[in-house]
Amino acid sequence: MPHDKIIRQVGDYYTEKIQTHGASAQGVDWNSVESQFLRFQQLLKVIEGEESFSINDYGCGYGGLVDFLETLGRSYRYTGFDISEAMILRASDKHGDRKNCSFVQNEEDLKGSDYTVASGIFNVKMETPVEDWMEYCLETIDKLAKLSTKGFAFNVLTSYSDAEYMRPDLYYADPCFYFDHCKRKYSRWVSLLHDYGLYEFTILVKKDTSPPPPPPPPRAGGGGSKVPITPRWRGG
Repeated sequence: MPHDKIIRQVGDYYTEKIQTHGASAQGVDWNSVESQFLRFQQLLKVIEGEESFSINDYGCGYGGLVDFLETLGRSYRYTGFDISEAMILRASDKHGDRKNCSFVQNEEDLKGSDYTVASGIFNVKMETPVEDWMEYCLETIDKLAKLSTKGFAFNVLTSYSDAEYMRPDLYYADPCFYFDHCKRKYSRWVSLLHDYGLYEFTILVKKDTSPPPPPPPPRAGGGGSKVPITPRWRGG
């Protein structure tokens, strides 16, 4: 089902943040650069072993992931997408001179890549009912999968958060549900990260792009008949 109202509300929320705080961690509703980079570290575990890759940043904000990618010393092509025009303008101002980076506001302009990551886009539900928000999340995860040839990753606030700190306008997800969903629908290679000190979890999905193993060679003897084994008697 269409989620135009949700998308519009989310866009307005983050537009207000970037206009208030500028191109900063607070401008994309994080507490600090340190926690923002910690999230990037978890998400980019999906690209471990890759020295050259293309990546989509779904909900890119002002392009903070580009700053982190530059610390890795790898070759990459980056495309950032965000529904907030103000975010895309800040991202283009900050990183538009990089030839390997581009930013789009129209989702139809977002092309397939090796990997797609999404950080923080499932957290702020505002007044949306949980059932509707979950449907929106699952639909968006499906988009991440379709955009990616090698894998994708996303994070969500965890339902294991301390109750006294939980807010009604935020979405706290069951990590086991999303692990199971991705395992059953997208790939055998799914990781759940829930051990990095924040009230959230990260799901990594790596697609199995290797060719299937060859069939085993035929057994010697043609018919595959079993050779009877003569029992050995113990002396008494």
